[in-house]
Amino acid sequence: MDTASPTRSTDMRRRSVPAVLRAGVAAALPREPVLRTGHLLAISSLVNAGFGFIFWIFATHWYDERIVGLSYSALSASLLLTGIGQLNLNDFLVRFVPSAGRRTRRLVLTCYAASTSFSLLAATVFLALVPVVAPELDFLLTPVVAVCFVVATAGYAVFVLQDGALTAVRRPGWVVAENAIFSVAKILLLAAGAALALFSGILLAWAGALVISLLVANAVLLRRAVPRHERETETKPPPPRLLGYAAADWLGSLFRLAAYTLVPLLVLNDLGAEQSAFFSVAWSVAYVPYLLARNMGTSLLAESVRRPERLVEHGLRVLRHSGLLLIGITVVLVVAAPQILSLFGAAYAAEGSTLLRLLALSALPNLLLSVAIDVARARRRLRWAVTLQVVLCVMVLGLAGLLMPVLGVTGAGVAWLVTQCVLGIVLIVFRSRWLVPVTERSS
Repeated sequence: MDTASPTRSTDMRRRSVPAVLRAGVAAALPREPVLRTGHLLAISSLVNAGFGFIFWIFATHWYDERIVGLSYSALSASLLLTGIGQLNLNDFLVRFVPSAGRRTRRLVLTCYAASTSFSLLAATVFLALVPVVAPELDFLLTPVVAVCFVVATAGYAVFVLQDGALTAVRRPGWVVAENAIFSVAKILLLAAGAALALFSGILLAWAGALVISLLVANAVLLRRAVPRHERETETKPPPPRLLGYAAADWLGSLFRLAAYTLVPLLVLNDLGAEQSAFFSVAWSVAYVPYLLARNMGTSLLAESVRRPERLVEHGLRVLRHSGLLLIGITVVLVVAAPQILSLFGAAYAAEGSTLLRLLALSALPNLLLSVAIDVARARRRLRWAVTLQVVLCVMVLGLAGLLMPVLGVTGAGVAWLVTQCVLGIVLIVFRSRWLVPVTERSS
């Protein structure tokens, strides 16, 4: 008589639906940790991007182009201020939490406190300067909206840091979950804002969803994931020149972030709120492959702490694996650009299709840039990483400023594509600086 079958049947009945789903996802993911974590982070980005896609479809139908353009520019400003204020401590956590052991909770909370304080300060200073640097965003100066803007800026800093901490303690599945919570809450709050005819409904929805997501994710991180990590991980001495590493990494990240977030403000100031809306929607779609490359680089950085001798091997694997995925995504975006943008409205398809194609093409050479920067971070050779990000920022903003008066919003897409291609060629020519094992280079 077979007694095992009833036992197995009972076990299956006792397993919850989430447990079955987690098991199914785990079976489908690669076994190699660097690819496995990268895939989970990529799933997180796809979930966020998919719901973000729905969010902006609703926003473009419930609000006119001017409000969409102003709101996206305000959110871009908030993201820039977050990048300044959070001091790039998310990558710092990814790099150093894996070996922090019993110091993990203190390290995470210290980073939270520092990033929140600086983000609050950055947002407050920006609001004081709005009449000078961005007069179109004067709606941010009303009391309720100003408070939400400051809260959103500081909250997003913690949101970014918690992703880094969850990745570092090998809980990337919760990065997927908290992004899903944020995305769904954002859409529900947007609907409420539209029903109440709130001019700032887009910004208020963003801020409210952040608060909900932060409460859930940090309950998991600080009550479950961090204690387990502290029990199971050896505590290693902190590496030398830790503050110097953090400062240099933050400096480089500021230039990269400026390239991402200042272009919408340039479009707003040079071409007006409606053109800013067209750019913003195209960029939000084209940024998905940028996020995928970023996620794989984050996984590479986290795993390099555990297996530094396999850094170049992992880097090549990430390039091959991600390259095939990005080629497929780019083909879809280039071919279907008008159809994708028509979901937001006919004007978005007419004005933004060429722009979306250019931005999508720029994501392919960006993969080389992203991996090169994270390899340099893993080796603590930040001069190379900072240089790449400075060149990215200067070229994108400089070319966009030169080309937009001539080509309109399409000039911003040309600026991104030219910049990424130039940097990609440089990285291929000088691949021995970042894609060759250290021992091989020195021989």
